[in-house]
Amino acid sequence: MIASDLQSGVERLGEMIAAASTIVPFTGAGISTESGIPDFRSPGGLWTKYRPVLFDDFVASQEARDESWRSLFATEEIFTAAKPGRGHRALASLYRAGKIPAVITQNIDNLHQASGFASDHVIELHGNATYARCLDCHEVYELDWVRTLFQRTGRAPVCEKCGGLVKSATISFGQAMPKHAMHQATELVGDCDLMIAIGSSLVVWPAAGFPLIAKDAGARLVIINRDPTNQDDIADLVIRHDIGETLSPFVDNWR
Repeated sequence: MIASDLQSGVERLGEMIAAASTIVPFTGAGISTESGIPDFRSPGGLWTKYRPVLFDDFVASQEARDESWRSLFATEEIFTAAKPGRGHRALASLYRAGKIPAVITQNIDNLHQASGFASDHVIELHGNATYARCLDCHEVYELDWVRTLFQRTGRAPVCEKCGGLVKSATISFGQAMPKHAMHQATELVGDCDLMIAIGSSLVVWPAAGFPLIAKDAGARLVIINRDPTNQDDIADLVIRHDIGETLSPFVDNWR
């Protein structure tokens, strides 16, 4: 059902939240645009300015690794300046109230953690842009360490521990999805009775399959997104309005 207006949509959403015992949010780039982070695919999005580096190219080419880190450092200020928006804060309120056990996100911006979610309760399908990791031994590095070496040498650094390639802890095109996160997400959506997909175009697979898994398991599905998605027809409620405005009634008001 597509909400005819924002008020009726919010009222219906509130009823569904009240009736649910276990809610699993699934968030995409749209929840973070209010925080000043452009999405990736839209006109003016990050990918129109910075070409994404494929994983195989990153592994094979020093030039590609250097370009990957140049792009990250060029956009880093956008991420570091961002604060959780009303959508993040509303979900954190429901999390504190015990309605949400964890959030599944396609985002790499760390804003769910900043809003109050424990790190263990943020299932990051596409990784995290706020730190780096060795691809071989998985040693974790702060971005400041990478930046210092990159500015000194002009080249992407290698791991001090094993000599492996150091990459931002994000999942690039062509890189395998994180098995543990995918397993956690699959279990969560199979056990919830309400799934709320927020700000996702639901076109990136396999992540886009989670609302379908939830529906197949008997959960109700809400989609909150500015534009139509190809899963609107299976949703119990579709709200095509601003995410922050839609979720603001639930910020710090849920007990």
